[in-house]
Amino acid sequence: MSPEEFIRRHTRLQHPPLVPEVSLYLADDIMRLWELLGDESDGDNPGIPFWGSAWVGGQALARYIIEHPDEVAGKSVFDLATGSGLCAIAASRTGAASVTAADIDTLATCAAQLNAAANAAAIDVHRRDMLALPPPEVDVILAGDVCYEEEMSRQILPWLREARRLGVHVLIGDPGRHYFPREIMSPLGAYDVPTTWEVEGVEIKRTGVYTLGGTDDQDGRH
Repeated sequence: MSPEEFIRRHTRLQHPPLVPEVSLYLADDIMRLWELLGDESDGDNPGIPFWGSAWVGGQALARYIIEHPDEVAGKSVFDLATGSGLCAIAASRTGAASVTAADIDTLATCAAQLNAAANAAAIDVHRRDMLALPPPEVDVILAGDVCYEEEMSRQILPWLREARRLGVHVLIGDPGRHYFPREIMSPLGAYDVPTTWEVEGVEIKRTGVYTLGGTDDQDGRH
């Protein structure tokens, strides 16, 4: 089964609760989707299908972008670890001059392309490990809910700090993950995001939006 066939068969277009303006191919049960993906992978470990859920960090960041269009309007935007493409779609629909998105998961890039088409959003999606490359030459980098694992955080944060050093405006959505370095972030806003017990252990998750502070200090000052 092709990635597009798998996505269309096992998900359906839904509206993330905090970003109802956007339609995404999402699973009703992310754990069941993971099981189905395992069945299709011939015994290989396919990894969690992050693209099949609108994670709270991404929803908060997308909501913030929609409410603050000046953050992206007329600018070049890159969405790191795009997953479903939610933040990239929000940027495109809010007037970004160009939007590029990347993920290492083939299904994620396919889902992001399907979701972009469903929302008439102009997004250039790539399957690529961006952390193996220098940060792209863009105005804004978006990172929604990227600090959920220790190893991933160790790789992503130096990359984002380098982008900030190069003058890129970095926007991050995070619900207080254990590995999120709040001490080097400047808060921009916060939202109560509806979620599920199965995913987050609560029904409402307070989720912040931050910008990465300057690289010459450790307390988030600009």
